[in-house]
Amino acid sequence: MKAYIFPGQGAQFTGMGQDLYETSAKAKELFQQANDILGFDITKIMFEGTADELKETKVTQPAIFLHSTILASVLGDNFKPDMVAGHSLGEISALVANRTLAFSDGLTLVSKRAQAMQKACELEPSTMAAVLGLEDHLVEAICADTPGTVVAANYNCPGQLVISGDISAVNLACEKLTDAGARRALILPVGGAFHSPLMEPAREELAAAIKNTTFTAPACPIYQNVSTFAVNDPAEIQKNLIFQLTAPVKWTQSIQNMIKDGATEFIEVGPGNVLQGLMRKIDRSVATAKAAL
Repeated sequence: MKAYIFPGQGAQFTGMGQDLYETSAKAKELFQQANDILGFDITKIMFEGTADELKETKVTQPAIFLHSTILASVLGDNFKPDMVAGHSLGEISALVANRTLAFSDGLTLVSKRAQAMQKACELEPSTMAAVLGLEDHLVEAICADTPGTVVAANYNCPGQLVISGDISAVNLACEKLTDAGARRALILPVGGAFHSPLMEPAREELAAAIKNTTFTAPACPIYQNVSTFAVNDPAEIQKNLIFQLTAPVKWTQSIQNMIKDGATEFIEVGPGNVLQGLMRKIDRSVATAKAAL
């Protein structure tokens, strides 16, 4: 069984998607449609923008979404997923790919998500940190014992967990984690505490948009960050997507459940190859590949 997986923020690079634009009339049409929906020329920034321009929240999230969903759309008969999953932002890409969401609705949600998250980041100074070489339960226990807001946010693979919260709490937790034997506890260059309670204002704002968007029965199940199990019910998909902003990304658990349910090959759809790297650390015995025209 083929599982298609979609990356999240951080996979962007200058020139992303240009090959699709130049070789596929369908891709060109979708990129032009995206410019109209967003109200600015995102294709120009994707193809020619600097690293700093691509890092802007209003650009990064739609850019990654566009690369992933347009690539999936132009694969044609070669794109036949038995199941899908997306890391954080990538979950919306996966929902377009498995036909739960229309392309235009998905892009609109991604744009609103980016703007809502940016606003939430500006309300309180916050950050995230990668913790390497420590078991999940130890990281969770230390976060729970640290004053302030700091929680496990991304379960990326065994031995790699990202924590998220207010700056002082994350810094203190990093000291405690290092003392407890973590190989590294490294502050990440991000704008805020994603997938933590500090994203509650963004969750509330995005919830209204999600509730007003049409979700249809998917062509194949999605393994969502919040639940980690196969989901086919549009109402449940909608509910899980709302809670995703304040809940942890349970990527390791999702991948393990996909393998249990019969996935034998994982294909990454979108910029970069971060998810293939995580796959090798979750289960090296399973085949991985990069989607390409």
